[in-house]
Amino acid sequence: MISTIGAGIGGIASAVRLARKGYQVRVFEQQGKPGGKLNELRVNGFRFDAGPSLFTLPQLVDELLAGSNTSALSYQKLELITRYFYPDGTILNAWAEPERFAEEVADKLNDKRTDVLRYLKESRELYELTANTFVYSPFPQLKNFFTLQSLKLAMNPKKLKAFETMHEVNCKFFTDFRTIQFFDRYATYNGSNPYLAPGTLTMIPHLEHNIGAYFPNAGMYAITTELVRIAEGLGVEFVYNAHVDKIDIRNGRVVGIKVNGSGVESSYVVNNTDIFTAYQTLLNEVPLTSRLAVQQPSSSALIFYFGVKGSHPQLDVHNILFTSDYFSEFKAMEQGLISDDPTVYIFITSKRIITDAPDGHENWFVMINVPPNTGQNWEELRLKAREAILAKVKRMVGIDLANLVVAEEYLDPLRIEHRTGSFRGSLYGISSNNRMAAFNRHPNRSKNVKGLYFVGGSVHPGGGIPLCLASAKIVDNYFKTL
Repeated sequence: MISTIGAGIGGIASAVRLARKGYQVRVFEQQGKPGGKLNELRVNGFRFDAGPSLFTLPQLVDELLAGSNTSALSYQKLELITRYFYPDGTILNAWAEPERFAEEVADKLNDKRTDVLRYLKESRELYELTANTFVYSPFPQLKNFFTLQSLKLAMNPKKLKAFETMHEVNCKFFTDFRTIQFFDRYATYNGSNPYLAPGTLTMIPHLEHNIGAYFPNAGMYAITTELVRIAEGLGVEFVYNAHVDKIDIRNGRVVGIKVNGSGVESSYVVNNTDIFTAYQTLLNEVPLTSRLAVQQPSSSALIFYFGVKGSHPQLDVHNILFTSDYFSEFKAMEQGLISDDPTVYIFITSKRIITDAPDGHENWFVMINVPPNTGQNWEELRLKAREAILAKVKRMVGIDLANLVVAEEYLDPLRIEHRTGSFRGSLYGISSNNRMAAFNRHPNRSKNVKGLYFVGGSVHPGGGIPLCLASAKIVDNYFKTL
């Protein structure tokens, strides 16, 4: 039997894959429902997708649904990915189609259409050059470097852009600080700082503008619920409110786990909990390597779930309200603080799913990037940030939220840490704020303990839905079909 610890998206995906190969799989989840960060929240008639909000590389989900003739998961490609608001009054529509987006930049900002298209072309090339080695293979392994793709990398190391920061790369392509800020923002997709993260991350825009961004017709949480349904149809058993105390190891091999104080025999264990938390609690007899132990966690998030009165057509499903000083925003996070003028992300699913909010209302998921928890006074920081957000929304889009919020909840690093076990409430495991970050993530199979595997955002290849799904695919490849 395979015991999977954690019903986050990585754990669910690995359960589906391994059940299809004929293995008996049980998933143990400490919370009362599945999803981990990919969850939902319901407050006074409003429904919110609680965590990840952008759906890219949908083929990784389609692979898991393959063979099911009754899949209820449907999604649509977004024509407009995100609407961006700048402090100077500029409104930029990030159209999915590259040519149309390039025209938008040329019309609204001071950069050329051809430069945008050249950037997206290089973004595509970088992804295609690196994806198999850095995303879909059990990296780091020596054999991964003896491939045609790796040979191309070795012959053209500058194409990897690992020895300059993301911001430096963007400055070489564009002259308008607003265009640079737009492309710098993609560093936040894995909790990193564009002024520190390697230029390799400039592959991320390719996922949106060349492949596409999508919206599940029933919301992001539908990905979780549908994959759980598929898993259960394959015989996977989900056990909720199950606190895993320890991974039992004998003579260098997994023999089971302890759940709520009782032993469960298992030939294999797939760990979907945060890697730092796992070594501190589940694997306290197995030391975390010094190389991994010194890695810094990624950024976290402060999210407000606002039930808002009225309809607000100036906003789309995905919206960004930029700060006037992006560098200072990231500098504040480095110091464990929150900028007085943070960039604000607003996600409104009721624009497409009318049942997500009562008639005459909208459901606003309002997020800012914040540092991981290191003992800050989050109550004080949250209240101060809330005032800054309300002032910014009023100033930049003309909506006075103070009298329009009729329902409210929040999620901060403390709650993220408590509910998901993420180390210090980080969203993406370790940060990518150095050029060796891809080499520093924990592998998907233990070198010291036979039968122990790792999936999820805190291990290779990284955080976010696509990479968590890729980690499950990598683990699946270690198992033979029964």
